[in-house]
Amino acid sequence: MSIQTNIAQHIAEKGYCVIDKALPEHMCQHLYQHISKLPASTFKDMGIGRGDAFRLDKSYRSDTSRWLTGKQPIEQDYLRWMETLRVEINQHLFMGLVDYEAHFAHYAPKGFYKRHLDAFKGSSNRMLTTVYYLNPDWGNHDGGELLMYANELSTMPFQKVAPQMNRLVVFLSDEFPHEVLPAQKDRYSIAGWFRRKA
Repeated sequence: MSIQTNIAQHIAEKGYCVIDKALPEHMCQHLYQHISKLPASTFKDMGIGRGDAFRLDKSYRSDTSRWLTGKQPIEQDYLRWMETLRVEINQHLFMGLVDYEAHFAHYAPKGFYKRHLDAFKGSSNRMLTTVYYLNPDWGNHDGGELLMYANELSTMPFQKVAPQMNRLVVFLSDEFPHEVLPAQKDRYSIAGWFRRKA
C-alpha cells in the first residue's frame, strides 16, 4: 500500500492522520536545505481572516511564511507529490479536490498560533489541511507541538504532534480546531490546503 493510499484510508476512517517518514528521504533533505537557505526577507507576516476581514494580529499568530511558487525544482517535486495525493484522495473519497496551495512556515523561538479552524463549514473551498515538518533533531523539550481538538466544543486536545523531520499531518480543514504551541528554537514546516471549487 502506498503512503498516499494509507492517508486516504485514514481520512475516510478518522478524518485525519499523522504519517512519519512520509516523503522519500532525499526529498526531505533537499526541502530542508532549501528552506534553510531562503532569505528571511522573503518570509512575510501572516494575518487572520480573508478579504475585508483580513488583519495582522501578533497576539493571535506570530509566524511568517513564503508561498511555494514551484519555480525551484525541489518545490516542483513537493507539489508533484501532493498532486499524487490529491488524485488518490479523489479516487477513494470523491472529495472533488481541484488544486493545492502551500507555503513555507517559520516560527521563530516563542512563536505560536492560537486555536483556530482552517475553514468553516459551507463558507470555504479549503477541504484538507496538510502540515509537513522540516525540523531535524527535534527534542522532547523543544516544544512547538500541534494540538488538535475533536470539535469546537472540546477543551482538551486529542492529539499532540511534535514537529519532527519528515512527519506529515493531514486533516479535514473544517473539522478539527488546532493550535501551535511556542517552541524553544526555530520551527519550520510547509502548510498547505487541498481545495475544491468555491
